[in-house]
Amino acid sequence: MEFRYLPMTEADKHEMLATIGVSSTEELFSDIPEKVRYREDLKLKKPANEAQLKKELGEMASRNANLKEYSSFLGAGVYDHYIPSVVDHVISRSEFYTAYTPYQPEISQGELQAIFEFQTMISELTGMAVANSSMYDGGTALAEAVNLSAAQTKKKKILVSKAVHPESRAVIDSYAKGPNLEVVEIEHYNGRTDLKQLASELDEDTASVVMQYPNFFGQIEPLHEVQELIQQQKKTMFVVSSNPLALGYLTPPGEFGADIVVGDTQVFGIPAQFGGPHCGYFATTEKLMRKVPGRLIGQTTDEDGQRGFVLTLQAREQHIRRDKATSNICSNQALNALASSVAMSSIGKRGLKRMAELNMHKTRYAKQQLVAANIAVLADGTFFNEVVIKLSSPISVVNEKLLTKGIIGGYDLGEVYPELENHMLIAVTENRTKEEIDAFVKELGDING
Repeated sequence: MEFRYLPMTEADKHEMLATIGVSSTEELFSDIPEKVRYREDLKLKKPANEAQLKKELGEMASRNANLKEYSSFLGAGVYDHYIPSVVDHVISRSEFYTAYTPYQPEISQGELQAIFEFQTMISELTGMAVANSSMYDGGTALAEAVNLSAAQTKKKKILVSKAVHPESRAVIDSYAKGPNLEVVEIEHYNGRTDLKQLASELDEDTASVVMQYPNFFGQIEPLHEVQELIQQQKKTMFVVSSNPLALGYLTPPGEFGADIVVGDTQVFGIPAQFGGPHCGYFATTEKLMRKVPGRLIGQTTDEDGQRGFVLTLQAREQHIRRDKATSNICSNQALNALASSVAMSSIGKRGLKRMAELNMHKTRYAKQQLVAANIAVLADGTFFNEVVIKLSSPISVVNEKLLTKGIIGGYDLGEVYPELENHMLIAVTENRTKEEIDAFVKELGDING
């Protein structure tokens, strides 16, 4: 019989205890003082056999609203995008699936090449000279960028737009505590960063200005105007968090003079899967190459002239003196980076642009239908695939009603922006059909009255 997991019988237990020379499980914990031991039985369910367990877990899983049976208009950093079938076929291969940090690069050429291609594609999308082999996610990549800017400029003040993802801003706050950085948040106005406040806060003590492109509300920030402000201050760096799919159509941040561009490649080949795991990217100028956290894979030739790949830079504390390390990252999202590489390769250069265009076209169609249904759509600026709408009822109530219709509604902005109570952030990706968009707008109209 084939088991999905290996059970432990009483006979197995006694055999293991005898092998290590103890008579009972209790004896294993004899060094722990009696007064701190928990003597009651844990309040757990009775053990179940495999068939019973599979049935129970299946029933629990069926309660979830999944993207196969529901149409989703929820974005806010995690999106329902097309994933080519080849992605799962490649990342399921054992040589990739079990791969960790390739400490012996000469026998890890496939893994290293995949990472090298990831770096190359990210550099091309962002318009930057160098990209690393990936980060945990977009939020931690952005916080690492902030810390790098402070270390490079020897300044302590960080200006962060409130149109940056709220969770990313929270991560920045956490990372800033160690080096005692001063994080100043710049207000948003009508869906975009308040550039007047930014200009007033920007001074000679500013290490970096942090923007999101497209921003959390889906709006396209005027990066050229921000860069003009930054240029007035000596050494102040420009950090941009960017959706890499949007860069298939938009002008890359590198062309606006960004010093560091970070983001999340969840949009390429990584399912929503309840919010994680993801894969962050970190791209920068050649000047900052040796300051980049994580690892860089390089291309070279061997003594026979054959193409090969090597670990070029590893600026982490395991490889250099701790006080010289730029990060304490001990792993990365290599498997998810591979998934993104396969997805980008499969979709291709033209396909990626077309995919970005579909997101834009379908979101604009949704906006037209929402306006026609007398639902207020905020912000008149340019946007990518997310818009903000205002409803007459609490968003939590609206979303509960939408679920009964097989629709996953948008993000409740009132949870993080008190001034935006009853405002919903909706995302429309290439996966949404005209019928799904029309049904969503109809249900919103009925609920909104």
